[in-house]
Amino acid sequence: MLELITDLYKGLARLGPGSDASTRQALALAEAAGLSSTAPLQIADLGCGTGAATWVLAQALPGMITAIDQLPAFLNALEARRPGAPLLAAVETRAADFSHLPFSRESLDLIWSEGAIYNLGFAAGLAAWRPFLKPGGFLAVSELTWLTDTRAEHLQAFWEEAYPEVATASTKFAILEQQGFRPVGYFPLPPACWLEGFYEPLEASLPAFLARQGASPEAEALGQELREEAALYRRYGDQVGYGFYIAQRLP
Repeated sequence: MLELITDLYKGLARLGPGSDASTRQALALAEAAGLSSTAPLQIADLGCGTGAATWVLAQALPGMITAIDQLPAFLNALEARRPGAPLLAAVETRAADFSHLPFSRESLDLIWSEGAIYNLGFAAGLAAWRPFLKPGGFLAVSELTWLTDTRAEHLQAFWEEAYPEVATASTKFAILEQQGFRPVGYFPLPPACWLEGFYEPLEASLPAFLARQGASPEAEALGQELREEAALYRRYGDQVGYGFYIAQRLP
């Protein structure tokens, strides 16, 4: 399955919903809450993929960014951008498991993770990552979130099977507080982050992906699941999406 996913996402600018503008918006909320944009920072971009958010962070913040992903092929794509991107000199890439990060305790000023904390689950991810933040350090994550109190039945069934921790923003805020964070900002990603930023390029890549895979049953099943997910978003995007959560670690 990892080989299929790597092949499917090959060549895409973003490996999940998002945009440069949403990354900058989340960063502005962190800076408004006290994150320095002048002092050198130690930053981890977890689930960096091919480096879409990493690049925005490198443009905006001084210091060192460690870009971590579990799939080396995506890190190789990020590395391939270095010759034409001098700012990436301040980026180190590491292949690592999100639950066993290669950092010292309380060494990071900022943990960034767009669409990747679901690999551990929201509560488990916060618990695993918090020890690596300095007291007063910041966390910014995008996370699947219900945007309404009531949802279409088949939409709710689909996402509760795919990601049982999907919940409303108020539930996520409570989890942040329980895990020793102070929420300082939140916004839902706009539809363009899902459609132009993710689903449309992904759907356009499916025919070539299936051809490369010889239309194997596994590849066909993955493609069908993605088409179903995209169709649900187009119909019910007002009910579910990514919430971007910005929080500060309490002492």
